[in-house]
Amino acid sequence: MRTVDFTPLYRNAIGFDRLFNMMEATSAKNTSGGYPPYNIEQKDENNYRITMAVAGFAEEQLELTQKENTLIVKGERKEEENKNYVYQGIAERDFERKFQLADYVKVIGASMENGLLHIELEREIPEAMQPRTIAINGSKLLEG
Repeated sequence: MRTVDFTPLYRNAIGFDRLFNMMEATSAKNTSGGYPPYNIEQKDENNYRITMAVAGFAEEQLELTQKENTLIVKGERKEEENKNYVYQGIAERDFERKFQLADYVKVIGASMENGLLHIELEREIPEAMQPRTIAINGSKLLEG
């Protein structure tokens, strides 16, 4: 697998360190192997939903943590007595999935329904950062 070197960009771009670190982390090998599968839905301009297929996990076996701009979803299964499977097609393994969140995005809730974990996210841009309309005042000539 080919890796990308972002070093030349570090020399010319100031303040984008976090963005470059995210790109480097994304280009690194993904160890989660795509488990569990998930969808990311944009409900409107400022609301998102992550839906993860967590069949076989109870709510108390799942843990959601938001640390700065990272959402961490962990699933840990309890040890069960030995079962003699003829065929085992349902994955029964622990997982940890991390999502990088943009600035001002926070988790506002989570729910479980039919083996799907729904995580609701909202972007709250501070009022000082929101666009504002600036009135244009006509200029008056000073008479001397």
